[in-house]
Amino acid sequence: MKAYSILQLPDGTKLAYEVLGSDHKGASVPFVYVGGMTTCRGDSEKVSSLVAKHRQVLIYDHRGMGDSRAREDDPFTIETLARDLLSLIQHLQWSEVALCGHSMGGIVVQSLLFLPFHRTNPTPLPFRVTHVVLVCTSFRPNPEPYGLKLPKRPKGPLTPEIIRETVRLSLPPALDPEWFASEGNQKRIEELIDRAFIGRSPFKTLLQQKRAASQYDFTGSHSHLSPDTQFMIIHGELDQVAPFTNLQGFLTRIPWARVVPVGDGPGSLPSLRFGHDWIEYFDPQVWCGVFEAFLQTRRKEKAVL
Repeated sequence: MKAYSILQLPDGTKLAYEVLGSDHKGASVPFVYVGGMTTCRGDSEKVSSLVAKHRQVLIYDHRGMGDSRAREDDPFTIETLARDLLSLIQHLQWSEVALCGHSMGGIVVQSLLFLPFHRTNPTPLPFRVTHVVLVCTSFRPNPEPYGLKLPKRPKGPLTPEIIRETVRLSLPPALDPEWFASEGNQKRIEELIDRAFIGRSPFKTLLQQKRAASQYDFTGSHSHLSPDTQFMIIHGELDQVAPFTNLQGFLTRIPWARVVPVGDGPGSLPSLRFGHDWIEYFDPQVWCGVFEAFLQTRRKEKAVL
């Protein structure tokens, strides 16, 4: 287990986090990765470790997940998770950040950006957000048949064999049928199942996350965003958790946002043929190149879609 730090919040919550790329302190805008439901901070390691060769990278466990701890009576809302993120960035005393949120993490990132305009508890951000990457995420609760489907908790003791089978059943929607059935991916599937035994949290926490991700309302909030913050939308055509139509929905709500480039050039993806668990598609260097190219952009360089 890698070394990590703990930030204890006034309500007793303990957030486990790591800052990668310390050699680049002050040289480039730090990159904050916010994971989705069921994920722990190490799940993004294939890509976050590469981005950390260029800048500092913050990875962390949401409250109640991994090495983080939550109260028994935790309210567990998207806003709560957004304020956790605010506390972490404040703690690190960063004046500028680039944010990347995947799935539920993308919802948390949006909620953070909307905190200054909160109806009853407006909270200014004591840092500037230069860039935002929204990956396979949503701007409203996903309609049926989308959304992350959690298998029912089996009755009786949870033996390792039962847990493995439960995890296996939860994986296909996060990928796509062709990827999951491919003989070449079977070893990776077993690795993903093995990872589920490392630092995961009680089924109760996963249900709290699922409920939080279905009970938020961003109606009208995107109109408060500033074009001074650059946005990039990444969404795969094979996503079975968040509908691909969300891509156009984001462009309607954030007109200056760009879509991840597709092609053979630097900073581009080979295609949009990928599922919800984006990190399992393409070489990690490809994803690192996409992020680094975007982080070099300025408002006047908006890509032609």
